[in-house]
Amino acid sequence: MSTSIQTPMTVVEVTAAELLGPGVVYCPNPKQDLGSNHPKVFIDVATKGQGKCPYCGTVYKLKAGEKVSHGH
Repeated sequence: MSTSIQTPMTVVEVTAAELLGPGVVYCPNPKQDLGSNHPKVFIDVATKGQGKCPYCGTVYKLKAGEKVSHGH
């Protein structure tokens, strides 16, 4: 009989200053352990205030009160 261990979802809070380019972060990020090794993906955090990695499920969300400037 095999047992499945579910890992709790990781939530990483980011500041507006940590966002890259058009309001994105990349995953895996340097704060994660090496076990979260998958291709680097960019996740939009600016549009909805949070985004989820399609590979590892890590959720990235803006810290409360942070505002993203959309200066073009």
